[in-house]
Amino acid sequence: MAEAAVQSTGDKPAAGGGEPGWRRARLAPSLAEVYRSIPVGGRWWRKALAFAGPGYLVAVGYMDPGNWATSLAGGSAYGYTLLSVIMISNLLAILLQALAAKLGIATGRDLAQAVRDHYSRPVVLFHWVICEIAIAACDLAEVIGSAIALQLLFHVPLTLGVLLTGLDVLIVLFLQHRGFRFLEALVVTLIATMAASFLFELILSRPDMGAALRAFLPSPEIVGNRTELYIAIGILGATVMPHNLYLHSSIVQTRRYEETSAGKREAIRYAILDSTVALMMALFINGAILVVAAAVFFRTGHHEVAEIQDAYKLLTPLLGVGGASTVFALALLASGQNSTLTGTLAGQITMEGFLDIRLRPWLRRLITRALAITPAIIVVFLYGQSGTAKLIILSQVILSMQLSFAVFPLVMFTSERAKMGEFVNPRWLKWLAYAVAYFILGLNLWLLIQIFRG
Repeated sequence: MAEAAVQSTGDKPAAGGGEPGWRRARLAPSLAEVYRSIPVGGRWWRKALAFAGPGYLVAVGYMDPGNWATSLAGGSAYGYTLLSVIMISNLLAILLQALAAKLGIATGRDLAQAVRDHYSRPVVLFHWVICEIAIAACDLAEVIGSAIALQLLFHVPLTLGVLLTGLDVLIVLFLQHRGFRFLEALVVTLIATMAASFLFELILSRPDMGAALRAFLPSPEIVGNRTELYIAIGILGATVMPHNLYLHSSIVQTRRYEETSAGKREAIRYAILDSTVALMMALFINGAILVVAAAVFFRTGHHEVAEIQDAYKLLTPLLGVGGASTVFALALLASGQNSTLTGTLAGQITMEGFLDIRLRPWLRRLITRALAITPAIIVVFLYGQSGTAKLIILSQVILSMQLSFAVFPLVMFTSERAKMGEFVNPRWLKWLAYAVAYFILGLNLWLLIQIFRG
């Protein structure tokens, strides 16, 4: 399959005959067209650089506007307490993304394709619908986050900003035609922009580092307080995103590693290194958002700063440094646009993987954006700016509720010798992965119980 995919990018007819591959690719674009297209080789550091990229595309989803809303709400309301949730969520993400990378490299099938191979048609359709809901929920946060950034930076009305975000399909199309490596480089640049912005904010806010470090130890009050638990589950949903598991298991196959046992083992090792480093950067950015919120807002008694717009207005006067709010808004815009790129790729992968249907990228993107823009416009029209933060946090809780439907198949597939062969999870990793899966499921069920009791 991989070899045929690479051939289809040329002018010669593919192995199956028919139209030239380039024309078929233009009519029905697929990420499989770039499988095994990026060479790897040389010394270990050259290989590490060659494999670097997919992890950063995945990490983008762990620092999107949804993370901003949940971290701002958590930091302003509860200080540094929820830092432990961010850390735990990030550790869970590192494990699950490592399993996703291993599945893609060892089997040559992404998670969506593996589900299609394993389950009946009705079950596959159910998984696809659930995944589409998750992608729409994620896109909702990106739409609102980008619209808010446009409003803060250029005074664009919020409703118009929501509509303008639908035009980013043109950006995605342009980048896809420039090549996958170019897309990865742009994503890394935008992540670096966000990291530099929050390093700047972190230095200015002068947080209590002792209290912040102690907050990395989980507190039992998080589970006992329903409101705090709601935000904690939102942080979990914003951090460990279900569609990222489908995305990662596909894009790791863009590297031209050797189709041998040793080649695959090496590819898995470098892919896990790539995603772990990228997710540690995501941990820094998410943690920095919460720490800044705790140091600036919680410390000064502004405990209700859940709206991104409120944070923007308060940062400069509370920090006493001009430009602090502008840096914050620029980082938000970078976050929203970055997430747009990976959301488009994830949607393309899942539709092709679950249904074996290929749509033109602009059509696929417009469908997803329409699902996200509609509720965003309704909320903005009815409630104005006051409803955007609640809607973003709700979208992240929805993501968390969908997570188990991706995690359990991933753990099951990577623990089956029939699928993985020699790359099957060892016993300790199998039980650890299942413990993580049930932990996520248990937290979500507990949240539902608390909500219905309320």
